[in-house]
Amino acid sequence: MESKIYVGNLSYSTTEDDLRTLFAQAGSVTSVALIKDRDSGQSKGFGFVEMSNQAEAEKAISMFNGFQFKDRELKVNLARPREERGRPFGNRGSGRTHGQQRGGGKRY
Repeated sequence: MESKIYVGNLSYSTTEDDLRTLFAQAGSVTSVALIKDRDSGQSKGFGFVEMSNQAEAEKAISMFNGFQFKDRELKVNLARPREERGRPFGNRGSGRTHGQQRGGGKRY
């Protein structure tokens, strides 16, 4: 059963400890992951909290969705599986098939 929840609209000053303390009010917190920009290390304003079971996850959602925390209204719901991400600009090939080469041949 799903016990991982998404927590959005977080203040950028929120820490993983803040989330752990908050969500412990709903039950046993298994893990907390605050998502950060890989270059700057700055919070992206959302994270994930995993509760020990589905009942606690549902309790946390009902307690904290719309809850005011650090002057922000939290968005809390069940986490969805991460979607597959392709290459940054889709699958843009060169239009050539294997074995075909680019230029360089003699023209008569």
